[in-house]
Amino acid sequence: MKLLSLSNFNKCSKFMTKQAYLDPTQEQGRDFFLSGISGTVTMLNLLKFRDVADYSQYANLAPESPITGEQAYLRYMHHTMPFLLASGGELLFYGDGKKLLVGPADEQWDAVMLVRQSSVQSFLAFASNQEYLAGIGHRVAALSDSRILPLTQRDPLT
Repeated sequence: MKLLSLSNFNKCSKFMTKQAYLDPTQEQGRDFFLSGISGTVTMLNLLKFRDVADYSQYANLAPESPITGEQAYLRYMHHTMPFLLASGGELLFYGDGKKLLVGPADEQWDAVMLVRQSSVQSFLAFASNQEYLAGIGHRVAALSDSRILPLTQRDPLT
């Protein structure tokens, strides 16, 4: 009987478990900053909530009794909106996600959000604001997975 080597196990196991994405890597952040995007940028956010919010990393923000991931995310939104607006950003859309019309049948997002920022620089100023970051634990507690895709508008006919 042939045993599975550790390296082969690691290769196989990456297909068995899904990696969660909650924050950009340093490389992704650098690429976004250096992307050359000028003018407004709209962020498409795909959000998957935990059944029960996990405040283990941010006990100082934890509510007295357990809440859902969606409830924790709404706390994050209430905390975040004044900083978003002050930085020149705006919430364009927030709504419930459904099963994909095109894509993997087992992939579903709980909520979808579109946020527009006046520039990459204003987004980075917003994302590094210490007062904003004081409430980031609600987002961390809320989400089991997410995607953020920066979008720029262009005329498809030119």
